[in-house]
Amino acid sequence: MWNETIEKYEQALAYMEQVKGRGIVLGLDSMRRLAERLENPQDTLQFVHIAGTNGKGSVLGFVSTILKCAGYRTGRYSSPAVFSRLEQIQVNGRAISRADYVRGMEAVRQAAEALEEEGHPYPTPFEVETALAFWYFREKQCEIAVLEAGMGGLLDATNIVRTTAAAVLTPIGMDHMGMLGGTLEEIARQKAGIIKNECYVICGRQEPQALEAVEAVCGERSAKLRKADTAKGIRYGIERQYFSYRGCQRLVISLAGRYQIENAVLAAETIRALGECGFPVSEAMLRKGLLETRWPGRFTVLAKRPYFIIDGAHNQDAAQKLRESVIFYFTNKKIITIMGVMKDKEYEKIAELTADLAAQVITVAAPGSGRALPAYELAGVVRNYNPNVTAADSIQEAVEMSYLLADKDSVILAFGSLSYLGEVSGIVADRDKIRRDTHGRSKQD
Repeated sequence: MWNETIEKYEQALAYMEQVKGRGIVLGLDSMRRLAERLENPQDTLQFVHIAGTNGKGSVLGFVSTILKCAGYRTGRYSSPAVFSRLEQIQVNGRAISRADYVRGMEAVRQAAEALEEEGHPYPTPFEVETALAFWYFREKQCEIAVLEAGMGGLLDATNIVRTTAAAVLTPIGMDHMGMLGGTLEEIARQKAGIIKNECYVICGRQEPQALEAVEAVCGERSAKLRKADTAKGIRYGIERQYFSYRGCQRLVISLAGRYQIENAVLAAETIRALGECGFPVSEAMLRKGLLETRWPGRFTVLAKRPYFIIDGAHNQDAAQKLRESVIFYFTNKKIITIMGVMKDKEYEKIAELTADLAAQVITVAAPGSGRALPAYELAGVVRNYNPNVTAADSIQEAVEMSYLLADKDSVILAFGSLSYLGEVSGIVADRDKIRRDTHGRSKQD
């Protein structure tokens, strides 16, 4: 039975690879048709819908964990995956099982093929996965689900939802300009497209042009806008960080990175708003949820002595935040960076913001994507800001090279596209296990 499940799961993954080659369908009509074929599972749920440029995943992690701790059956859907496709769809912190993934994907596949037979475009991979998430949340009878918009908001596949309790906007910057617009105001209006009539809108720190666009959309839709305040009493750290917010003293988070306190504050304000629309959360459960939140790929410490950290900084704003964290936490430390990004990202700006931090930069190409920038091309860009750069032939080679260059007091930082950080994590974990096993045998001898 187990082998049969594994085989069917691999077939489901192969199906997703086939769907990737079918192109992109603009607009929400295709997603709406697909959901309708599945009897609109999204209409049975309440949603927290999150859009923005950076911090979406971490805010989703905080909000969903707090709601779970408060006793609500909570779904969450995020992208892209870092370690496994299964982690993208979770209920109460547990990833969808292979068996449920197979069962749900079969239902979605049949619906998609029926639409194609009727002459409609075949749904995109993101539409297929989004439909699977909605199907699963209905199957698990979730009370509320937390969604991360994939790109933009207005025309994102997740935006077919109509029962949004809270729309959350993380800081908005210049991202996906080819798809969302050439100005900050245009991009902000696209992101603010997740706002539904009369829902709560919780807004993080924004540039004036972005805030004006958000306020305009709130006015058009009679939405209730709440702006997150600033934290007080902040104490930063790699393993624990402390802050106070709106009467809650000495809140603690386990996520590292200076920017995570800003994300936690936005999550806390979201929880306050949800308390006014049927989802009250006690201060004790707020504290518990903040502390228990984990989010892979966001200034995540994989190993120590030397520190090995991964971070999904893949655009200019995220690179600036990463720079600030590195300078703050690791002043006077030798830093080796591994960098891999997509060719449609602002890789020149990212290199400019990060290259000078490192004693050595190692570039890689993210695997399995036609969008990946080749390692040698990226090395050529980095060389404009740091002459000590090497293009690695593989991610394995990059990790091994970084360890050879580091001593126990150094810091190795792999950052950029999330698509390769899962492989990095696996390599570091295997290496760390071998080291521990060898050390244990030496002590026995």
